[in-house]
Amino acid sequence: MEMIFVLVSIVQSIAIALGVGCSTVAIVSFFVAISDGNINPEERRMLGVVYTLLRLAMVFILLSTILLFFIPDGSLSTLITPFITSRWVLVAVLFINSLLMTKHIMPSNIGPAIQAGTWYTLGVTGALIPLGLVQYSFLEFTVGYLATLALAVALVNATMAHLKHKALQK
Repeated sequence: MEMIFVLVSIVQSIAIALGVGCSTVAIVSFFVAISDGNINPEERRMLGVVYTLLRLAMVFILLSTILLFFIPDGSLSTLITPFITSRWVLVAVLFINSLLMTKHIMPSNIGPAIQAGTWYTLGVTGALIPLGLVQYSFLEFTVGYLATLALAVALVNATMAHLKHKALQK
C-alpha cells in the first residue's frame, strides 16, 4: 500500500507542476495575444493546447486526490485535516471556476485570476509537504488563499488595463 501511496503522490506532484506551469504559460500567452487587441487563429490554437494540458493536469489532480484520500490508514481523524480540506477546496475551485469560465458565467476580469491564484496556491501547498509544514489551520489557509486571489486579481487587471492603454495609444 505504501508503494501505491508514493506513486500516486508523485503523479499528483507532476500534475500540480504541470498545472502551475501551464497556468503561467496560459495567462502570459493570453496577455501577449491580446496586446494587439486581437487574438488571431494561431494564438487561439496555441492557447487551446495549453488549456487542454491544464484540463489534463486537473483530471490527474482530481484522481490522485481521491486516491490519496482513501489510501492512508482510513481513520477519519487522519483524513480530515485543515491541509486535506484546503486541498479539496482548491481542487473544487479549479473545477468550478473552469466550468464557469467555459460557460461564460465567470467575468473575464476575475476568472483567469482565480484560476492562476488557485494553481499557485495548490503549488505552494504541495511544496510545503516535504518541508513538513502542513499543520496550519483552515482559517490561516483561507486568509492566505484570499490574499493570493486578491493579488492575482489586482495583477491580472492591472496588466490588462496596461495592455489596453498601450493598444489604444498605437
